[in-house]
Amino acid sequence: MKPLVASLMLFLSWGSHQAAICHELSGFIELEGWFFIHEGQFDGQERQSGSIAFQPEYFHEWRNGSSFTFVPIARLDATDDERTHFDVRELNLLWLQDRFEVRFGIGKVFWGVTEFLHLVDIINQTDLVESIDGEDKLGQTMIQLSIPSQRGTLDLFALPWFRERTFPGRKGRLRSALVVDTDNAVYGHEDKEHHIDLAARYSHTIGDIDFGFYHFNGTGRDPTLIPTLSSNGQPELIPFYELINQNGLDLQAVAGDWLWKLEAIHRRGQGDDFLAMIGGFEYTLTAVFETSADLGLLGEWAYDERGDDAATAFENDLILGLRLAVNDAASSELLAGFGQDLDSRARVIRVEGSRRFGNNLRLFLEIWAFIDQPEDDFLSSMRDDDFVEITLAYYF
Repeated sequence: MKPLVASLMLFLSWGSHQAAICHELSGFIELEGWFFIHEGQFDGQERQSGSIAFQPEYFHEWRNGSSFTFVPIARLDATDDERTHFDVRELNLLWLQDRFEVRFGIGKVFWGVTEFLHLVDIINQTDLVESIDGEDKLGQTMIQLSIPSQRGTLDLFALPWFRERTFPGRKGRLRSALVVDTDNAVYGHEDKEHHIDLAARYSHTIGDIDFGFYHFNGTGRDPTLIPTLSSNGQPELIPFYELINQNGLDLQAVAGDWLWKLEAIHRRGQGDDFLAMIGGFEYTLTAVFETSADLGLLGEWAYDERGDDAATAFENDLILGLRLAVNDAASSELLAGFGQDLDSRARVIRVEGSRRFGNNLRLFLEIWAFIDQPEDDFLSSMRDDDFVEITLAYYF
């Protein structure tokens, strides 16, 4: 709670001397239902599960462009105790100047250009109990200095408080065969979660090409899961967070209706040094079938030179997809992806869509299927976890 108190005190003391021009309160409350096609592999797992989540957002801007943002989230889950949680996604102050800007507090920073996997995104920790796609992130305590210029933007980060990854509990679906004991994580540095991580990123746009590259030094966000025995003799996994050095590159180029994308990383400090990458394209067909809809054709290839030792499902995979934007009054959207492991018969199908009803309601649909997952595959523990997720959200 110390970062929360410090950010609030800074906001109150600094904001009292500024002229306010904007207060905005928004957010959503959602009801979510999960429906699994098969019985769970492990004891205590249910075929259905439900939850409710509330995420308000308060935004305040001063006349000079500086701003304050506060975004908490709370979820209550009917089945998995680990999924019932509270987090502060953002609680930060942006100090805007002519030649630089500083953001301090708890924030979210996203890096990445590809559709199905974001290798370069490393500042925030993954909130795995929210979704298995890795796109939900925990808030990260940070001080960020951004220096924009005509020659590009330089971002410098000091990250003083590490966040451990969340994992499903014993009764949760979409978990590993062994439960992850998040209460007894171990670290590669004696400072543990108080180690100060550092990062620097340069980004620029030249013509139709956007690119960025960075260096990160600190506690790795991807833990190594070590098998062990619990205090009562049950097998479980312990997260081990090593110190790493990681270089990352993201690149996006526009060529007519084509959009070419690439993300690549090189990491040292987590076992042997390794290179991982994902790249591909998106081709957009406009006004398909003589309608206002746009159809995007996607193709990406993910590679990790660790092979079967990779702590990811994407070590040599081809992913194809379709993105449909109906461009109607209800903002209807659909994204479908098909992933094929090129070293086995393992496949994954993912479909997600959404549609707005009125001014405040939005319905989300998500479908996942795990097909022909071998016993030694990264996703083998989820081979019976095909599911449909339906979410109804009210935005205010």
